[in-house]
Order: sequence, then structure tokens, then C-alpha cells
Amino acid sequence: MLNQTWMNDAQVREDVLREMRLDSRLKGVEIGVAVSDGTVTLTGGVGSTTETLAALEAASRSGGVFEVVNNLKTDAVAGMPRTDVDIARAVGQAFEWDALIPHPRIQVAVSNGWVALHGRVDLLREREDAERMVRRMEGVRGVYNLIEVSPPEARAENVREAIGAALKRHAEREAEGIDVSLKEGTASLAGKVHTWAEKQAILGALKYAPGVERVNDQLSIDPYF
Repeated sequence: MLNQTWMNDAQVREDVLREMRLDSRLKGVEIGVAVSDGTVTLTGGVGSTTETLAALEAASRSGGVFEVVNNLKTDAVAGMPRTDVDIARAVGQAFEWDALIPHPRIQVAVSNGWVALHGRVDLLREREDAERMVRRMEGVRGVYNLIEVSPPEARAENVREAIGAALKRHAEREAEGIDVSLKEGTASLAGKVHTWAEKQAILGALKYAPGVERVNDQLSIDPYF
């Protein structure tokens, strides 16, 4: 028996809009939401990358969502923009304050509000956390994430353990039906999951798995298998 209630597209859209209304970061922001077969498409203009991320997170939290397509456009930063020096200094300080980001191994360059990140980290999640933090910062127009992941050696069974642990934490089904292979730092996944949340739990767990530099996601969502 499935552990979720099926929702039609109209219900999914209402759930997404409700999540956005409850998010204080999106107060006063008008975002278009269209839903087709569980795929949510977001359109319109937002004032910052923070609002873009908030909208994507709100849509992903909603029930019945299989995929989120981001067609949002970020308007020019209002008011007096930060200089490139200001942005570089702010990014460096933010990295120093975050204990989960290995800041001594990440270099920052800024040009016309665009931030380029260079360096090496051990985990894919560290690379993504660094980019996510920068995208939220005032004055940043975009990010070039050139950070390389150079993790210690890993084995496919360790990756499978990470998947199983993720599903257990989310009270979902076990990972027995998911095929996992690991080659030259790329973890390839194939199989079926029941929900978008299950899939996101698996992909999120792999970002913390030692040895995973990239993820080849071939998982499909099927509530009825």
C-alpha cells in the first residue's frame, strides 16, 4: 500500500502556491506556477537569487511534485550595487564562518558581480554548499563553480549503504531495487522510486558519500510500482 495520497495537477499547483505564501522570503513576489503530470514550471521575474532558491525549495517541498523546472529570471539588483571587492570580501568572510565549507581550499574571483570559485574539496556536497551560499549573497549576479571534487577512494557498496540510510531516515522503502555503479568518481543510479522526496533523499545522501564526484541520475518516479 502506498504511503502517499495521489494528487491531481490542480491540487499540486495549490500546494505549491500555499508553500510559497508561507515562505517569508517570497513576500510580495509574483511567480507563475504551471503543473503538468506532476512537473512544476516556475515563471516570472524575481529580485534576487535568494528568491529564486526560495521558490525552488517551496515547490520541492510540495506534495505530488515529481520535477521542478526553473524558468525564473532574476532582475537587476536594486539600489547601489556592491563593488566586486565588496562581494569578494563578503564571500571570503561567509566561507570562514561556515565550519562545513573548507574555505582555505577555495579561491574566489569576482568580475562585474559574477563570482568564480576555484579549488578542490573532498565532497560533492561541499562544492554545492559553497555555490549555494554565494548565490544567496547580495550583489551576486551569478556563479561559475569551477571547484573540483577530489575525494578519497570509494566503493559502490558504500554508496549503496548511503542510499539505504537516506531512505531509512525518510521512512521510505529500502534501496534494494536500485542499481548502483561507481566508476572514476561517477555514481550511476537506475531504478524506480515512489516519490519525489525519495529521489531527493537518495541524491542528497550521495553528495555526502566519499568518492562521489558526479551523479548520473537515471532514477524514475513511479508511485504505482
